[in-house]
Amino acid sequence: MPVAAAHPISLTAAERHRLKKMAYGHKTPSQARCRAQIVLHAARGRSNARIARETGLHLDTVRTWRRRFAGQGLAGLADRKRSGRPHVFSALQAAQVTALACQLPAETGTPLSRWSCPELAREAVEHGITPFLSASTVRRWLAKDAIKPWQHRSWIFITDPDFRPKAERVLDLYARTWNGEPLGPDEHVISADEKTSIQARCRCHPTLAPGQARAMRVNHTYGRGGALAYLAAYDVHQAKVFGRCEPTTGIDPFMNLVAQVMSHEPYASSKRVFWIVDNGSSHRGKAAADRLTAAFPNAVLVHTPVHASWLNQVEIFFSVVQRKVVTPNDFTDLTQVGDRLRAFEDRYNATAQPFQWKFTTSDLDDLLARLDRHTADHPEESSFYLAA
Repeated sequence: MPVAAAHPISLTAAERHRLKKMAYGHKTPSQARCRAQIVLHAARGRSNARIARETGLHLDTVRTWRRRFAGQGLAGLADRKRSGRPHVFSALQAAQVTALACQLPAETGTPLSRWSCPELAREAVEHGITPFLSASTVRRWLAKDAIKPWQHRSWIFITDPDFRPKAERVLDLYARTWNGEPLGPDEHVISADEKTSIQARCRCHPTLAPGQARAMRVNHTYGRGGALAYLAAYDVHQAKVFGRCEPTTGIDPFMNLVAQVMSHEPYASSKRVFWIVDNGSSHRGKAAADRLTAAFPNAVLVHTPVHASWLNQVEIFFSVVQRKVVTPNDFTDLTQVGDRLRAFEDRYNATAQPFQWKFTTSDLDDLLARLDRHTADHPEESSFYLAA
């Protein structure tokens, strides 16, 4: 029986360019690379047998893709649609498991705080949704809608009735404005707070430096060397930090921090120095504002709204301290902790730039509008949190 002649291949310039990218591209899948090489060899007039020898592919494979390209062009090199394995579960069953994942376990009487894929599979079987189900199948279904019921985020509802005006004052100060008037060159904005309970944990074995294919190693067991409070005042526009370590927080330690800052220029002779603080016990309410003004007449205390410490820029500095100085915690005693914090202040002040604060009053209005829409749709949540 005569053997059918190989299909002749003729390429355009665009097809040749595309096939070369497929054949020699570093990110091209292996199957696509082999198919492109077959066509390029065929375009040079080589026989199927020779192409099979040079590429190490089966003769039938070479013959198939040469024929497919001759008939369909580049589109013929793609895989054809396959029916695939018949579905074991229906779309309704997948939707029912997804709906179950969007419920709190307590709503179904399950003694769990949150779902996991194995627990959801078990619950689906017990509810008669399906006679059998694996955790990997549940995970695949939930991934389509980016549902992760095993994760959780904490949040807090706005309870301060004066949230908008208080937040606006803070944001205006960041933009160098006060009561609608721009701040002068002799007016400054200080963000201050306390970082409590920084412990001195002396590891029972010394910390090991990182090595090749090995992370830094910190011994798990440690001896307690006490704890101290770190108070910091951050000049928002000059990116300068004043810090001090105290045995504990309180009114006196905070006033010591204020005196430390206000005794330095340019703050001592400034027209006004605005102190942005949260509602901690060391500087809460009108009494704290009066106490500050009595000690330093040019100081103005500005409170953030209740439960809105995220508006205080010094919290960003504290996060830097936590990442770069405190963690991992391996200090012999509190003296070493204090020395490390003071040395870091000097290092930070030498190169620091002001934080790129992007949350404006317009963003604040958008946030409050979203919360208003949420409380309008869920009035029971609004009444609950306001009552709390």
